[in-house]
Formats: sequence, structure tokens, C-alpha cells
Amino acid sequence: MSGVRPRIILDTNVLYAGLYSSSGASYKILEAVEKGKLKMVLSPTLVFEYEDVLRRDQAILGLTDHQIDRLLDYFCWRGERQAIHFLWRPRLPDPKDDHILELAVASGVETIITHNLRDFEETVQFGIRAMTPKKVLEEIL
Repeated sequence: MSGVRPRIILDTNVLYAGLYSSSGASYKILEAVEKGKLKMVLSPTLVFEYEDVLRRDQAILGLTDHQIDRLLDYFCWRGERQAIHFLWRPRLPDPKDDHILELAVASGVETIITHNLRDFEETVQFGIRAMTPKKVLEEIL
């Protein structure tokens, strides 16, 4: 990897999978973020989505409220914040994912890491690739 950290958007399903199990590619993506090999780009909407999912499933994930707060604070501290001024809705099959496309367009990020590739097929029209965590590990890291 060169000195430039790839900027990525992390779909909530990858965050969840990485916190649920430490044996998969999603966990390795979270480790790459922690080690500074990947730079997360965030919007308030995405952080609120992370919080909603983590709090809803905190017992399954084995996280306390304090741990969730610290994790979200860490992402906000390490991540690059991006305001969104233009909406591209509706674009994607799942309207709940449109904010991720809007974040990618606004920030110029070329990679969305997700387990739901089918939901992000339309992103190629914007020069944005949707990739699984495993594919990111193979091609980018």
C-alpha cells in the first residue's frame, strides 16, 4: 500500500458483522481502520444509523451503552466528516441506502464496503464501486 490511505464508506452491515465476529473479513476491515490503513468517511446520518443498529442489537453484540458511545466517538474522531448538500434520491433499490450514495458522491469516495452488493449496483453510474470486505482486503489492502 502506498502512503495514501484509501477513503471508504463503511456500510452498517459490515460494522455489525465486524463487531459480531472477530474471525471474518469485516473484522479485518475494522482493524484496518484502527491501524490507519483505511480512512472512514462519515455523515451525521450514517453515524446515527450506526448508533441505531448497535443499540438495537447491543445484547447480541455484547456491548454496553458506554462501549457503544466510545466506539461512535472513536469513529467520529478518526473518520472524515462530510456534509451533504445535494440529494440524489431515489436512486438505489433500498431507499435506506440512498444516504450512503449521497455521502460517497459528496465526498468523492470511490469505494463503499458492503455485504449487499446488489443494493449498490447503481453506484457505478457515479464512478463508485461497492465491494465486499473480502474483496477490499484482496484488492486494496
